[in-house]
Amino acid sequence: MPARRKNPRTCHNPGSERPSALLAHASLNALLNGAATVLLLTGYVLIRRGRIGAHRTCMLSAFGCSAAFLLSYVVYHIRVGSVPFTASGWIRPVYFAILISHIVLAAGIVPLALVTLRRGLRGDYPRHKRLARVTLPLWLYVSVTGILIYILLYHIYPAQPAPGSAAGLFCASAGTAAG
Repeated sequence: MPARRKNPRTCHNPGSERPSALLAHASLNALLNGAATVLLLTGYVLIRRGRIGAHRTCMLSAFGCSAAFLLSYVVYHIRVGSVPFTASGWIRPVYFAILISHIVLAAGIVPLALVTLRRGLRGDYPRHKRLARVTLPLWLYVSVTGILIYILLYHIYPAQPAPGSAAGLFCASAGTAAG
């Protein structure tokens, strides 16, 4: 079995993919979450205005963005592994509270979204509407907290290699930050 790569996002494996490519992949994941959020909110506004066809298009597109995100997320973490949150102080428990709630709800939103979409597509509107009242806020929470986790992990508190380490020298010579 090949040895597991060290986390390239923090530049600990100079022979691996460039950190900027990995940051771009993480950014793509955040973009997909953002697109899903906008589509979910737009779909909600459209159904409130009685525009069923446009609502359906937005919600199916939101589901497509979320499915693309899930696939991209899995591919990213197969390549990178886990990405440590290295900040300390008051933000650390806040970050983990957001992360844990995000993970738990993300696992639950998949079946909820599937059943909600199925009911809507089959024309079972009373049951669709009842379930959508639960699904929409949870789906929005998962999408928005996904973006927040990305911002905290990759932009506000990015992991940094130890000063003077080979990883730090690689990052400096590559002209990239360690995030």
